[in-house]
Amino acid sequence: MTARVGAPRVSAATPGRALRLALLAWGLGHRSLGETAAAGAWLIAEAVGIVLVLLATVSLANSTWYLVPFLLGTLFIGLWAFQAIDAYRRAERRQAARPPTPRGSPAAVVAWLTVPLLLWGAGFWLIGAEGASPGGILDRFVSDWPRLASGQVAWPSGLVSDPAAVTPAARTALGDLADECRAGNLTADCATAPANLLHDVRLRIVSQTDTAATAVAESVDYVQRPTRVLLVFNGTELVPVARDTVLQLQLTATPVAGPFGIELGARRWQVASASR
Repeated sequence: MTARVGAPRVSAATPGRALRLALLAWGLGHRSLGETAAAGAWLIAEAVGIVLVLLATVSLANSTWYLVPFLLGTLFIGLWAFQAIDAYRRAERRQAARPPTPRGSPAAVVAWLTVPLLLWGAGFWLIGAEGASPGGILDRFVSDWPRLASGQVAWPSGLVSDPAAVTPAARTALGDLADECRAGNLTADCATAPANLLHDVRLRIVSQTDTAATAVAESVDYVQRPTRVLLVFNGTELVPVARDTVLQLQLTATPVAGPFGIELGARRWQVASASR
């Protein structure tokens, strides 16, 4: 008997199958090729990556270091695609002859990773970066402030550091605005919903340092003033003019720990106190 020499060694896993398995979980594509060491390493890397992204998101998403979890999540998705493409290429090199490109091409399969990328890119900004600056906290405060008028006393997590130092003054200010509404000094729809009480209220930062800021909520009137269009034509514009200070807010930036309690110098802005 004579052995056949030079017979090509063909992997049981086709490139397309290796790619699809690798997209399901890191390392499955390499495992289908018999590369158990690489498969185990990729599986461990996936678990570590998920833990790091989750911890970084929980601890830093609403801090001045909000870009860290966002970039880690983006890198995780990039490595997901890399290991899938690597498994595909390894399977392709093991084939005796390269078959024609199937209808479900590798590029189309990997393109499905744009779905988690878009979900991460859009979803992160819905929950992250609010505490990264005084402006972000003020935007959130304005959204939740009117709820006090309906008896709600609980502020969303991370917005107010000491509710007892904020709630009484904030509720009193809403009561004063309701009185202004009944007196006809606010917009015509001010009595329709609590949020409408703030239509004639401007919230602005009057002073700020690295760790503290002061903001005021002012009732405003809109007055017309002359202006020039293209430096030639006369016109008018509406400008807000402060009428009264409704509420004064003190904001502070407190240190927050990163993943595993590591101090990274990140800070989170919160409303510390409010006064009339």
